[in-house]
Amino acid sequence: MNRLRLAAPLLGLGFILAACSGSSATAAPTTAPAAAPTAAPTTASAAPATGGETVNLAKTALGSVLANGAGKTLYVFTADSGGKSVCNGDCAAKWPPLTSDAAPALGTGLDAEDFATIARDDGSKQVTFYGMPLYFFAADAAAGDTNGQGLGGKWYVVGADGVPKK
Repeated sequence: MNRLRLAAPLLGLGFILAACSGSSATAAPTTAPAAAPTAAPTTASAAPATGGETVNLAKTALGSVLANGAGKTLYVFTADSGGKSVCNGDCAAKWPPLTSDAAPALGTGLDAEDFATIARDDGSKQVTFYGMPLYFFAADAAAGDTNGQGLGGKWYVVGADGVPKK
């Protein structure tokens, strides 16, 4: 009788353990195949291989200049120096920085060693080209617009050579 009293709780515990290990064994195959084969290829084809923004050369009225993957023109601010952005707050609202947690994917004619990232005052990472932080101009509505060119004598589009077009 003593053995029977010990056997019953152990048998119940065995069923509980079997149920727990059975559900985790079932859950892994159900979740893993759905996430791994479907998500990985979709993510890889939708985003650049580096996981960051895309930077290309785009043809504009000012010549071939840096633009993002959607064709939005990128600018440099000549007041920036020493690998630091001085455009924050209201300035950054008008001139949004090109931010990315990873190196940008690059189009033809651009070299990875010319790009880097810097830490902004808000903690985000801004993409730089030849050490100069890159920005968009909020008033550029469409791909290829260069409405920010020369504003204040400090904002310029930049070509593949890293030289602001003045």
